[in-house]
Amino acid sequence: MPRPQQRSGEHNLAQIQRTQYCEVMTQSAHDAPSHDDIVASMTGGMVGEIGTTFTGSDLLRSDGRPRPEFRAELRTIDDGRNGLTTITILLAPIAVSWIALAAATWWITALAVVAMGMIQTRMYILHHEAAHRLLFSNRTINDLIGINILGWLPLGTGTHQYRRGHANHHRDEFGPNEPDFLLYAFYPISKRSMQRKLRRDATGVSGYRMLKPLFTGIKNPEYRNLTARFLLGQFLVAAAFVMFSRWWQYPLLWVLPYFTWYQVQNRLRSIAEHGGMTRSTDRRETTHHVEQHWLPKIFMAPHNVGYHLAHHVDSGIPFRNLPVLHRALRDAGYLDDTKTWPNYRSLWASLMRGTRTS
Repeated sequence: MPRPQQRSGEHNLAQIQRTQYCEVMTQSAHDAPSHDDIVASMTGGMVGEIGTTFTGSDLLRSDGRPRPEFRAELRTIDDGRNGLTTITILLAPIAVSWIALAAATWWITALAVVAMGMIQTRMYILHHEAAHRLLFSNRTINDLIGINILGWLPLGTGTHQYRRGHANHHRDEFGPNEPDFLLYAFYPISKRSMQRKLRRDATGVSGYRMLKPLFTGIKNPEYRNLTARFLLGQFLVAAAFVMFSRWWQYPLLWVLPYFTWYQVQNRLRSIAEHGGMTRSTDRRETTHHVEQHWLPKIFMAPHNVGYHLAHHVDSGIPFRNLPVLHRALRDAGYLDDTKTWPNYRSLWASLMRGTRTS
């Protein structure tokens, strides 16, 4: 496989991981497998029958996208509510650290680690919304708050290159520039294999592998700007803990959640979105839909990110309106019970059944 085109000084973590993937897959110029071969051998184990061809409806095109008038209605961004949500998420780490400090008990501290991992997930989801230019209608405010404050400061992913890389994910899922190909590939897997993955997530191994390029990158002029930006962001987060709480809460209540619970959440949600699916122009073959319930919304899939099939049908719809698009897809027959998982538990169980269908 050819290496993706990269622009000096604009790399993000997904690009570094993608480069590593290409280096693994590329054996030599003459014997490297084609991308179609890779897709055929590594994906599609969870793709079922599509059934009746969808021909469209009064509201939807034949590919599920909303027609112009309906789309204009769905494209409305609620700046006021999004602003309130953003402020709440930015203040939440302070509240959690104060509660843990005041309680001074081990079990409250353990709950605070879990809560902070959930807060980091919410920051990432809102950052993802901003990458689609959907968090705020004013693009300058959208990028300042969503890309820099919610992306760069807490997680180190706040660059415009993240937006460009993520666009490849939507433009051609499982295509040659898919940044998360290996995360979704090979499913279903054995229960033992899944346990190993989750154990690596929960014990910090996955987080270390993700961040290692940022620290080793300081020796590489090509990645040095990204590394410096990441370290500066973490310095400012640590300074906030010193200012508003205690310095030792930064490693305990910020670093530890990222290396543990955040990684577990991210894997479980990601494989529920695309695990075992395949490259296709029909979004029902690239993306799962799982019925949304209050518990996973709290712990793993906030801000309507669980309506992921609707999001991939039209990635220009703000997260607050995704349930409306989802209902339209159901009502029109684009999505039915055969392409819907009743809950995350049933999907994860199927992802671990151990045999691939393709």
